[in-house]
Amino acid sequence: MNAGERKPILVGLFATCLVDLIRPRVGFASAKLLEDAGCKVEVPQQTCCGQPAFNAGDRKTARELAAQAIEAFERYDYVVLPSGSCAGQVILHYPELFEGDAAWDARAKRLAAKTFELTVFLNDVLKVRLKTRFDGAVTYHDSCSGLRELGIQKQ
Repeated sequence: MNAGERKPILVGLFATCLVDLIRPRVGFASAKLLEDAGCKVEVPQQTCCGQPAFNAGDRKTARELAAQAIEAFERYDYVVLPSGSCAGQVILHYPELFEGDAAWDARAKRLAAKTFELTVFLNDVLKVRLKTRFDGAVTYHDSCSGLRELGIQKQ
């Protein structure tokens, strides 16, 4: 590496189970946005973030899925999700699930601290300003989880 060259940011893309099963092109588009912004993107083997189990009160299953995600993503500089609700699960609820657990508490908090929803990561962390144009009408609706849990609105 030459002087002045920076090591690319290593991003683990948490594609989410819904993107994987229903809208895989969202995952590919997310990876392209991150790569175009200069990140090295990897998609490790993963499963659900555990939010459905968590919301249903099944903390045992939610913890099992969270532990799998923590192990899959802890080696990355950042973890990015194209989903406000899944990002909220990792950022807010993983630390809650493992609070007081000597083996997992710190790991869950470290992962939460470096996890971002896609637009927040691009806008607030990388400071990417997309210059786009669309000739037509657009309706925008804030993501409920992104807005309420993470305060995502301006991004």
